[in-house]
Amino acid sequence: MVCTLCDNDTRVIESRTTAQNTSIRRRRECIACKFRFSTVEETEILDLTVIKRALKEELYSKEKLLEGIKRSLVKREYSAEMFKKLTSDIERDIQIAAIDDHIKSSDIGEIVMKHLKDFDTVAYVRFASVYRDFKDPDDFAREAQKLEK
Repeated sequence: MVCTLCDNDTRVIESRTTAQNTSIRRRRECIACKFRFSTVEETEILDLTVIKRALKEELYSKEKLLEGIKRSLVKREYSAEMFKKLTSDIERDIQIAAIDDHIKSSDIGEIVMKHLKDFDTVAYVRFASVYRDFKDPDDFAREAQKLEK
């Protein structure tokens, strides 16, 4: 990596994982000007194809995943660090579940619901209502009853 000030090479002084084990923070120093700065490295899912319900394929989109999760968490209390851990765990499970760089959108939905169920039950029910296409209040009641068991 090059220095952000003088474009010379840098060296890593210190590396550590974040508290939630979702990324690596590296402290760097420029070999030439001695400027110090930090970088954060995160894993990124590349070249994953999502197979939709109509068997149409599209590239995996982290942004799309995050939007859906955030919608389910509107007006719910959580920290940025908690959200980062949640999404990191979900993406890890998506990578594990993918076969030959392909995964069904239904598998992604189930993975998200599994994690939301433990993270925030209200968000879980909200996500399930869209994912499972709830038609009436009875669908919500049935899902809520499952949570009580």
